[in-house]
Amino acid sequence: MKTYVLADKFFYADRTKGRGYLEIVEGKFGDYHTELPEEDAEVIDYSGKWVAPGLVDTHIHGYGGKDVMDNDILGVVNTMSEGLLTCGVTSFLPTTLTADHALLKEVAKGIGDHYKEATGAKIQGIYFEGPYFTEEHKGAQNPIYFNNPSVEEFHEWQEAAGGLISKIALAPERAGVEEFVKTVTDEGVVVALGHSNGTLEEATKAVDAGASVWVHAYNGMRGLEHREPGMVGSVLSLGHTYAELICDGHHVHPTACGILMDKVGHDHVAMITDCMRAGGMPDGHYTLGEFPVIVKEGTARLESGNLAGSILRLKEGIKNVVEWGLATPDEAVMMGSLIPAISCKIDDKCGKIKKGRAADFIVLEPTMDLAATWLDGKVRYEA
Repeated sequence: MKTYVLADKFFYADRTKGRGYLEIVEGKFGDYHTELPEEDAEVIDYSGKWVAPGLVDTHIHGYGGKDVMDNDILGVVNTMSEGLLTCGVTSFLPTTLTADHALLKEVAKGIGDHYKEATGAKIQGIYFEGPYFTEEHKGAQNPIYFNNPSVEEFHEWQEAAGGLISKIALAPERAGVEEFVKTVTDEGVVVALGHSNGTLEEATKAVDAGASVWVHAYNGMRGLEHREPGMVGSVLSLGHTYAELICDGHHVHPTACGILMDKVGHDHVAMITDCMRAGGMPDGHYTLGEFPVIVKEGTARLESGNLAGSILRLKEGIKNVVEWGLATPDEAVMMGSLIPAISCKIDDKCGKIKKGRAADFIVLEPTMDLAATWLDGKVRYEA
């Protein structure tokens, strides 16, 4: 007996399809039909609801009390990956913090050796956020580990990870950036720019060398000034790049989010969470890397009061931008699934509903609230 999912809308990469039936074949997407092809099929009825690709979080440090830098691989492949299904996330890049070389190597090896054991959301690569940053906009990154980019050092981490590192972030004003960017992008690694006091000229050189993503746009970067556009001006003016964006209402004002979307286009905004271990947990005292963090009133902050990652769940991000009037539902879904995947060159594995792909999808209410998360053609979470 074949299985079909009935819903009022289906968000495909190229268009939104109306009420119909989506076939699920051995855990993979099949054909879409406007009418049920056969009477004796099993029909999963989501009438009144919408089906969208599973969300893709390409910048996330932790969830459910666990953090990638704990170097607790079971915490990542079990607790984090399972917890993210409740957020509508079916694929993610576990994200490191600036740290000692040896610890980063151990973390890379642990994930590289065991990522296929994830029981929930799928690990599609590793994101190294640092350590090649500068101190002026360090955020919650520890500056004692900052240094200039080294291809040899990166190759050590990549070898330990079994080639799983798919993205690395750096500040464009560091020495040796252009050579590093050219080398690793030729190897298929995405380079992001952030935690930086860089100028437009410095950022432009890095982009010309191959850098293509901006780390949490507006946050951790030199602001826009009329005589020096800085990093924010670079985000807004350098085309063919993708801007990460945290849409929790705390990191970036909704109006600033709208300016970014209007300028670069919804198809170049990759919504992320930058979530730390307190995601899905009660308010209280936590840590991010080596720093104590206080979580209350919807934010995670260092003792200085500065933001330290977020506790945003991606399902909330896509709902927020619709409620703020910044995006249509299909644009919001795109920014939470397809664009993050494209920006990290993993859209061959996730981010879209496509025949033959793993049936990883979410079910949304017309209010943009999450109703269910499916993984490999099986319902894994219901609200």
